[in-house]
Amino acid sequence: MTFDPETDTFLIAGPVRIHPRVLRAMSMPSVNHRGDFFHGVVQEIRELLPALFGARGHQAILTGSGTAGLEAVYSGLVPSDGRTLVVSNGNFGQRTDALVRRVSKNVTTLTAPWGQPLPTEAVLAELAKGDVRAVCTVHNETSVGLVNDLASIAQAVRASGALFLVDGISAVAGIPVPIEAWGIDAVVAGSQKGLAAPAGLALVHLSDRAVAALQPRAYYLDLGKHLKSIEKNDTPWTPAVPLFLALREALRILKEEGLEQRLARTHRLADATRAAVDALGLQLFPDRRWASDTVTAIHNPPGLGDAEVRKVLEREYNVLVQGGQEALVGKIFRIGHMGIADWPDLYAVFAGLERILGKAGRLPASGASLRALVERMP
Repeated sequence: MTFDPETDTFLIAGPVRIHPRVLRAMSMPSVNHRGDFFHGVVQEIRELLPALFGARGHQAILTGSGTAGLEAVYSGLVPSDGRTLVVSNGNFGQRTDALVRRVSKNVTTLTAPWGQPLPTEAVLAELAKGDVRAVCTVHNETSVGLVNDLASIAQAVRASGALFLVDGISAVAGIPVPIEAWGIDAVVAGSQKGLAAPAGLALVHLSDRAVAALQPRAYYLDLGKHLKSIEKNDTPWTPAVPLFLALREALRILKEEGLEQRLARTHRLADATRAAVDALGLQLFPDRRWASDTVTAIHNPPGLGDAEVRKVLEREYNVLVQGGQEALVGKIFRIGHMGIADWPDLYAVFAGLERILGKAGRLPASGASLRALVERMP
């Protein structure tokens, strides 16, 4: 079989598969981004965004990837005086650290090995010193398939008075993100993850406290300008109009399904994926207690690498999953199961994996992973 991107089973860690309704929404002819029609699109998006974040507040839409949203948050909210605490245990935590250090010289970084949970006790000890003004971390670390336990530090962050700034790019609409209960001051979502819209938009939720603390240190990414514009159903700069149209349709689909229902479906798919991995005798990469519901990271079988597993899935079975990043290149592969992913996608992945392992003499029992999936269907 020749790989065909128009018909493949697409389960990377983001961008994710896009619904035909969302694709069609982008096919509209050019419209005036300062006219009434586009202002109506922005107004509807504004009305739908609370269904995505599960909270009301101040929300902005930036034309740019999730990283643009993070840079907007850190440039606007990392304090110019006082200390910022960065907590990292994966590739995207390292990105947060790099972004924050562009803004502040007074940064303390706490790390845990990739695939291990956040160093909670060390975080609490730093907060107890009383001089931390902002805490920056990643909620869902897709590079290692791990969800960080922000609940374990949220109360202490709030008690310290520090701003709580969260990379939620692959968390929002994929795992529960109780923004108000945890006192999160800023969270960034990416259009291309749990929401299942095209890549290219960053969605930012801010608390009242965060809005009051914003500093105009960026130009294009000045969140204050974006917030003032969106109040008028507008954007401060020329937006990617087709992406806004796609975003509106993806938000409509999310509203039809319901956020809680999407989170529940994503969890069922993740639980089934982990069971199927176990049935094949493969090993998860992260600590199992913190395995993510949006992406499952798996050690490559001993003696088999990307060329024998991931590339064969792509070339022979038209199935696309993702490899590792940085030091994990060639050591793990990752199956994404967020957005509009569903059961037929998982069957295609694991049928292909069974065939690959069978040919290599590494298959414990034929059909075991598929039975594991069937047993967990609703």
